[in-house]
Amino acid sequence: MNERTNELGQLIGFPVEGWAGAERPKRTPMTGRYCRLEPIDADRHGPELFEAYSADTDGRNWTYLPVGPFDSFDKFDKWMRAFCLGDEFLFFTVIDGQSGKAVGIASYLRIDPANGSIEVGFISFSPALQRTPASTEAMYLMMARAFDELGYRRYEWKCDSLNAPSNAAAKRLGFLYEGLFRQATMYKGRNRDTTWYSIIDSEWPAVKRGFEKWLAPENFDADGKQTARLSALIEAARGEQ
Repeated sequence: MNERTNELGQLIGFPVEGWAGAERPKRTPMTGRYCRLEPIDADRHGPELFEAYSADTDGRNWTYLPVGPFDSFDKFDKWMRAFCLGDEFLFFTVIDGQSGKAVGIASYLRIDPANGSIEVGFISFSPALQRTPASTEAMYLMMARAFDELGYRRYEWKCDSLNAPSNAAAKRLGFLYEGLFRQATMYKGRNRDTTWYSIIDSEWPAVKRGFEKWLAPENFDADGKQTARLSALIEAARGEQ
């Protein structure tokens, strides 16, 4: 049960026995079948990332991010060095397993080891990465590190409530809707209502099974198209618990 009663007859949360905190994420690579995540390196990854992002000719990938689009490599490089290399956030570059090129970034945000909560965010996938097994695997690898390696209890996803692709992605990846924070922030001169999603540690085993079934080679036909949808596999795994 998620709650119990104390000696005063008040409802209180369930006990968390032996909790010693989670670990802070490491600046080490994560390797899968379709991609590799490396701690962001401005010198090595910057030129390839800018080239990959340049394929987004109308800049729609940056609409719901607080920065971008960047019309020159110099501007992109300055932003990356100023924002992506510090200790508050931990940025990773997604390296495509086939081409070996940098094709996107994602980050751990709101890292709270004491309470076991961590957020994935600032996800910017270039057209070369979008709608590929590598993009899904990148999200899986970051989840697996948070839960399996570092011992987090809660994994968060937040997005602009009007960002339809991000809301759909959260649901597809197994996150559960938690609520809407109205007028949560402002960016690019406009209001943002923020939608919150999460996965907690008790839900992770089922979500993990769904991911592993989806990522298996046998889930893709000769043309590389999925046989079963990730959301369906995760839902089925949750039903087995």
